[in-house]
Amino acid sequence: MPEDRICPHCKVKLQPWVGPPETGWGEILVCNNNECTFYRCSKTDIQHKDEDNSLGCRYAEDPDNGYKSFNLLAWHKI
Repeated sequence: MPEDRICPHCKVKLQPWVGPPETGWGEILVCNNNECTFYRCSKTDIQHKDEDNSLGCRYAEDPDNGYKSFNLLAWHKI
């Protein structure tokens, strides 16, 4: 990656992550900061989710799509 990409929510450098082959993604960039406000608040943002479900979202960008941002579903341990 030619430049460092920064999470707009917590200002931490995004980390590369290779998506599973079945997703069609190559390498994406993900905010892995567990203190990020986007991640910390995401557990309650998912609609139609069981209350005891531990899913949340991490901020992510897809370099192959012009760094377009998206919500990456993730296990929420907080």
